[in-house]
Amino acid sequence: MAGKPKRKFQLSEKQLGYAMVAPALILILLVVVWPIMLSGWNSLFDYRLNDPTKSERIMSESLNLEEYADNRYLVEQNVNELSEAYPEGEETFNETWAVVQEHHEELVAEDAMASSYQEVNSMLNDYEPITDDNLRIQSIDGSWGSDFEAAMDEQIEAVNSMQQQADGDIALEIGYLAAQLENLQGSVLSSNFVGLQNYTDYLLDGRTWTALTNTTFFTIVSVGAELIIGLGVALLINRTFKGRGIVRASVLVPWAIPTAVAAMMWSYLFDGQSGIVAHYMAAVGLISDPGALLTTASGSMFSIIFADVWKTTPYMALLLLAGLQTIPNTQYEAAEVDGAGRIQKFFFVTLPLLKSAILVALLFRTLDAFRVFDLIYVLTGGGPANATESISVFAYKALFEQQNFGAGSALSVIVFVCVAIISFIFVKLLGSDLFPERAKK
Repeated sequence: MAGKPKRKFQLSEKQLGYAMVAPALILILLVVVWPIMLSGWNSLFDYRLNDPTKSERIMSESLNLEEYADNRYLVEQNVNELSEAYPEGEETFNETWAVVQEHHEELVAEDAMASSYQEVNSMLNDYEPITDDNLRIQSIDGSWGSDFEAAMDEQIEAVNSMQQQADGDIALEIGYLAAQLENLQGSVLSSNFVGLQNYTDYLLDGRTWTALTNTTFFTIVSVGAELIIGLGVALLINRTFKGRGIVRASVLVPWAIPTAVAAMMWSYLFDGQSGIVAHYMAAVGLISDPGALLTTASGSMFSIIFADVWKTTPYMALLLLAGLQTIPNTQYEAAEVDGAGRIQKFFFVTLPLLKSAILVALLFRTLDAFRVFDLIYVLTGGGPANATESISVFAYKALFEQQNFGAGSALSVIVFVCVAIISFIFVKLLGSDLFPERAKK
């Protein structure tokens, strides 16, 4: 009896669907999730590039072997030279070196540390860069680090006392020795793991809540204005009239201009000395003084909202126009048969059928407005007195201007959480609108 032919391997529709979206999911994981995870990891440390003792993420007390070996060599050389040049301090210098040597022998008592030190020292002698952080930064156990720091404090004090007794070039050389001892002491790196302390500090900081309030106010007002104006523009250019193509193309010009360029342009127009817009507003009584637009809190907030509405209303109009063009004319014809006027057709036909397009447009614009950075940074810099500082501008200043990567990463994670909450709310609204039968279940 012939056996049944083997069934060929075949994916189900569900498995095939997962296989097709797998590359996109992997790309999202690499491009989106990995930077977020890295920011979250950095936020758990007091990680500062402008502080040599905190320029690494260190979980436990460690030793920078590169800095330690380099400064130990310099201390030895300086001690030998000073012992010959200044016999009065020979005893102090020799005692200093003896203390350094004693702690060094204790450090390299372990074979692993001795091997790492020899490798680093050899690379330094050969002028080779040490790029391996696992080799350069070594964990130290026990109380060696604290004992070494305390011993160096005593020796630095003794050397400084000796410097006060000397004069001329000798005093200068002794000062160099004290500085080298301080650098040697600085090679001991304390743990800068702070857990959730960065989040606690910023959530209790009034400046964070001011930035969030500014961001929320800017988002609500600008997106609301863009929706109303954009809907009006979309209704206008959706109608058939001569030159409609040119009008549609010209409407998109503000959106096509890079945001930084647009912000710089508006900074000139709002300038209190030579800004045309500022002077016209003052002339008609909208503002008390031409300089008020960029030098007062309310004027600066109005300026960034006005510039954003001018810049991104065309984008809102484009999204709404796409939604308007999906509404069939038969709906309007049926409404006319029932005796509906223009206003009734707008509220009972256009708006209900445009709801999905409005939600999509609001989702894109709300997320974009909440993450606003370049417009504010170029136009007002977050001023005056942080009156227009958004949460993204605040995070940028902490990250790059202060080089505080730990705190800046915590602010970045806060921005991500806020954006995720906004996205979740809109997706829920969109889901219930696009799939009403699923929402009922």
